[in-house]
Amino acid sequence: MKILLNWVILAVSIFLTAYLLPGIAVEDFMAALWASLGLGIINAIIKPIIMVLTLPINILTLGLLTFIINALLVLFAAELVNGFSVDGILWALLFSLVLSVINGILSTFIKK
Repeated sequence: MKILLNWVILAVSIFLTAYLLPGIAVEDFMAALWASLGLGIINAIIKPIIMVLTLPINILTLGLLTFIINALLVLFAAELVNGFSVDGILWALLFSLVLSVINGILSTFIKK
């Protein structure tokens, strides 16, 4: 039940973030659900592998490479999910930052 709640919270966060940012488009809530599922799978499987492979460069950049990796993974998710599109890497970077904030706020309110 907790996994489903987190999935819906992330979908609502994606929907709200797309509403706030003009460079992000989500057709409907179903597309936001698929986007949240895609991002969840990508973050669970691909992101750890990339983080380990880029660890030396990430250390040299003091962790700033992580933001770029997150943006690239958002772009990858946008390519995989129909109804979810991102206009470029800068929008993907801004999307990942705003999504983190909104998701954190919603998670705090819902879980209390």
